[in-house]
Amino acid sequence: MSDKDDAETMRGRLRSERVNSLFSEDELIEDYYDQPAANDSSCWNDYGLSTLQSSGTVSSRSSSMHSGSTEGLDAPAQLLPIIKAGWLDKNPPQGSYIYQKRWVKLDADYLRYFDSEKDTYSKRFIPVTSIARVASIGDQKFEVITNNRTFAFRAESDADRNEWMRTLQQMVDERKFKGLNRISLFQPPTGALDSVDKCGLLELRGFKNKLYVVVAGDKVFLYKNAEDYRQGIGITYIEMNVGNVKDVDRRGFDLTTPYRIFSFSADSDQEKDEWVEAMQQSIAEALSNSEVAEKIWSVEANRFCADCGSPKPDWASVNLCVVICKRCAGEHRGLGPSITKVRSLKMDRKVWTEELIELFCQVGNCVANQFWAANVPPSEAIHVASGSQERRRFLIAKYKEGKYRRYHPLFGNQEELNKALCATVTTSDLAETQSLVFCGAEVSCFSGDPDFPNPIALAEQAGQKLQMEFLLHNKSSEIPRVEAGNSEEKQYSVILPSVTHNGFLFKTPSMAKLVHERKSREEFSRRWCTLNDSIFSYYENDRNAVPNGEIKMEEIVCLVNNPPDTHGYESTFEIYIESERLYLFGLENPEAIRKWVKSIAKSFIHPRADELLSHDFERIGRLQYKGGLNLARAKEGWFALTQSILYAFFEDSDKEEAVHLKKLQELSVQGDSLVLVERRRTLYIQGERKLDFLGWVAAIQKAAGSSGDTLSEQQLTESDIPVIVDRCIDYITQCGLTSEGIYRKSGQNSKTTNLLEMLRKDARRVRLKEGEHQVDDVSNTLKRFFRDLGDGLFTKEFCQDWLKAAAIDNEEEKIGQYRQLLSSLPVVNRATVKALINHLYRVQYFSEMNQMNTHNLAIVFGPTLFQTDGKDYKAGRVVEDLISRYVVIFSVDEQEMRKQQDEITAIIKMRIAGSSSGTQQAGDFICTVYLEEKKTEAEQHVKIPATMTAEELTFEILERRKIDTKEKEYWSCFEVNEREEAERPLHYSEKVLPILHGLGTDSYLVVKKHLSMENMLIYLASRVSDSKHGMMKFREERNLLGLGLSTGFHDRYFILNNSCLRLYKEVRSLKQRMPAVENSHRPEKEWPVKNLKVYLGIKKKLRPPSCWGFTVFYENEKHEKQQWYLCCDTQMELREWFASFLYVQNGGNVWPSESSKVRASRTQQDSRLGNISLIPLRGNENEMRNSVAAFAADPLTLLRNV
Repeated sequence: MSDKDDAETMRGRLRSERVNSLFSEDELIEDYYDQPAANDSSCWNDYGLSTLQSSGTVSSRSSSMHSGSTEGLDAPAQLLPIIKAGWLDKNPPQGSYIYQKRWVKLDADYLRYFDSEKDTYSKRFIPVTSIARVASIGDQKFEVITNNRTFAFRAESDADRNEWMRTLQQMVDERKFKGLNRISLFQPPTGALDSVDKCGLLELRGFKNKLYVVVAGDKVFLYKNAEDYRQGIGITYIEMNVGNVKDVDRRGFDLTTPYRIFSFSADSDQEKDEWVEAMQQSIAEALSNSEVAEKIWSVEANRFCADCGSPKPDWASVNLCVVICKRCAGEHRGLGPSITKVRSLKMDRKVWTEELIELFCQVGNCVANQFWAANVPPSEAIHVASGSQERRRFLIAKYKEGKYRRYHPLFGNQEELNKALCATVTTSDLAETQSLVFCGAEVSCFSGDPDFPNPIALAEQAGQKLQMEFLLHNKSSEIPRVEAGNSEEKQYSVILPSVTHNGFLFKTPSMAKLVHERKSREEFSRRWCTLNDSIFSYYENDRNAVPNGEIKMEEIVCLVNNPPDTHGYESTFEIYIESERLYLFGLENPEAIRKWVKSIAKSFIHPRADELLSHDFERIGRLQYKGGLNLARAKEGWFALTQSILYAFFEDSDKEEAVHLKKLQELSVQGDSLVLVERRRTLYIQGERKLDFLGWVAAIQKAAGSSGDTLSEQQLTESDIPVIVDRCIDYITQCGLTSEGIYRKSGQNSKTTNLLEMLRKDARRVRLKEGEHQVDDVSNTLKRFFRDLGDGLFTKEFCQDWLKAAAIDNEEEKIGQYRQLLSSLPVVNRATVKALINHLYRVQYFSEMNQMNTHNLAIVFGPTLFQTDGKDYKAGRVVEDLISRYVVIFSVDEQEMRKQQDEITAIIKMRIAGSSSGTQQAGDFICTVYLEEKKTEAEQHVKIPATMTAEELTFEILERRKIDTKEKEYWSCFEVNEREEAERPLHYSEKVLPILHGLGTDSYLVVKKHLSMENMLIYLASRVSDSKHGMMKFREERNLLGLGLSTGFHDRYFILNNSCLRLYKEVRSLKQRMPAVENSHRPEKEWPVKNLKVYLGIKKKLRPPSCWGFTVFYENEKHEKQQWYLCCDTQMELREWFASFLYVQNGGNVWPSESSKVRASRTQQDSRLGNISLIPLRGNENEMRNSVAAFAADPLTLLRNV
């Protein structure tokens, strides 16, 4: 395979048919774009398709099109024929009686409708695979019913309607019969596409709302939103073989086709660059040569992967004569070229001679599988969705061991096999030749005729070109044999594409340790280097035939592209191999080095991880890692480091994952592991080999640290706020809001300098503690950080625009300008501005105590943030405007304000309690927690910081009692309600402080093992749907007007989905109509899941019918409360229901990815409650009580403008 850029990021995506239409939502189209004026001549570039495409009429309302028909010349050529097309009236889903005329087309994959028959882009496409049935609804009307929605159409006559229904239903039935319900990769049930290269929301000029855009293979798909994408029902898609991508401005880019210019806008520069790159790769794939593929696909069996059945496979094994998909091709390569020689149908054009193409047409998947897959048990077969391990296991058994092959009658008799082969190659019986060769006949055996000494010569003499072609490709093929031992347990060795590259390089002697010192030019020697057949060889010069040394690609574990001028030559790269050796090469030509690095990386990276090659990586290779619930066995993954992002392909994962190193919560080296702690996962990267592992550790630590003096180069929180800023704001919020002269008074210069230096070096490791750090030192550190920023908080580009905005007299215009400038800032700057102004907004609320009102804060922060000498008064005006108009400028909604109020109220009450008892320091609350059971000797008195989670509290208790947790021991913190005889395991991320605030005198917290968690996790991992439904016994407690309990438990049917719990009374009719229950059957009761608290257990005095029950509390937005009880028949049902509640309420995040003991060692917790800064009260008890009284009278007082 040639070393070309377009071959480096092969994307063997399935290519569905091409369409000639697009856009806009059919229903309420005005919601999506602003209609242009009638005389606006520029609407071609700016508005929706309805305004772009001229409508036309046809003489007949409906026409049938057959495989030979074509569309108009103004539409792109199609791969799939139109089966039926014509005019239909469509009813919008809003229930309007006014039908809209639409031009409707049906092909093998999609039902699409347009404004007119001349339109290139559709208003909506409906995958045939998502259509459940087609039904008549009278008056020439019919419905197309999908799994999620129903589309109503009206024809001109009953006959026309019946013809549409018959054709549609026939297409649906054919798909189901052929088992091709996965034929289109663009509407899977979950929306998680193996073939998606990039997806997300983008603005499209002329449309009010963002569209969900998906780049997949050689197409770009447009959807109304992410939900439509998951359902598979889209607006349109764009064939990229007619597309061109053009960079427009900072966040904008154009996708140009002959029929339309799509002007997109991303949220940031980086996001824009990623979209442009993804679309350019899509164009490259669309323009790849498909002539060979089309010829080979002309045979029915070759249209589906010989191994898993994926449609339109564009890879092949040229010696086995099978056509395979990209995922199987990756595993084929792992078997090695002596077993299977993998080539691309589209990119390896030189390989595909006319004879080889004809060979695949005559042999191909049909004949090959009659031999290779003659005895495959259904339980061992693989399919489209099979994972990497399944594929690997199957392909080893199929081709390496020959487990399923049809044995030739002469198997085991070498002499007779050779004689039979010599005879067969003179005929056209290719199937017999294949059977003989792969049952042991020798391709180079002596024929007995000196003139034609071997089977290849005999085939040539007989004029059998296809026999010759087959034999030539199998001259060095290994014969399948079952090897001793379990092949699955062997180290997987990757043998990759035959990339060819050569040229002169300068090389140092190989080393056994990392290169810390700079290598001078004199230490390099000029060598002729070649890369061929997965071997990198270096020679004394280009005339020598014997190499000085060789490096096999399967031995390479890491490749490093050094920064410019690291050594004596401008560009250098390093190769690390398994035997703990390092090779250093260099040149003065950066472009030549880039080609070498790409070629070598392509040669040793596993094919399934070839997406890593699309990044401008600094370091790439394979490493051992551990993660998830099972930490017993290390797995192999492929990693690429690009600036501050670590891209990874994990075992059994078919998608690239990104770890943002600057956003890590913790990074540490523990023994032989590098521990990376993210918000929802902890990853352990292990050092199987010391040399390359040390290099990875140093590189990752450097990438995860602060790398410059701009905001984006700092360590960041999940909210894109620099950790330095986050630490300082949180500390001052906890300890200094009432400190007189806060931010006006300066701390000690030496302490400020030392603290800032520590924070810049590694802010994650710094914990600001009351008593150790003074408030004024921390506030001065924050001001100095902003003053020293390289590009400033408001950036040099927009700084003057902010100052000009302060001079605008019109209030509404000024706020609008501020908002526009805010949206123009980079993401990190924008998040930091909001966090800082939010903090200052809170500081000025306590101005009676700290003497820092809005004006005083503006005087201090204006020159600091704008880095002026203090003479420009407009800098202070900007800061004053932002603080005083915080709620309006930053669009702080009522819900966000109320959430902050609830948390702050809890803190205030806790501080009052602590002040009264005299036992509490600022921000903490001491409570009693029990270990395993409520008894005196099990008591633990714990100080609860505002940010402590249930998981952290659990490990705090276990650490105190020196309890080591074992694998599959699930320790949790439980809230126990003695009055209700029920308990609730707290979610591991729940904050403990608000829960303590709400506990009654008959409730307490206890840490103990969650005995059902393992079974619940197993259930959640094995279920096929996110919803849960079934029968339970129900009893409601009536609180209204003091009425007592309802009598007894009654059977009710429940459905739990991701938004609500529904109760159905009519059990019998419900079961009959179960498939459409959520759409067609109205529930008796319905509760939002987010408002439910589910406890395990029921009071005995209620006489529940079983001991497996729940107590459920419900509170709505008006704080009206309900309480009711549910009973299951078995413990298994109870676990399944409770697991489903946890799954839905926590977004699928039921248990941390693994035990987080690592976090328990922290002596000081991060001072945050959620993303909200907390305000402890200072001063005497009367002042605190007055504040609480103010909150009780008007809870949002604190958050309103004063």
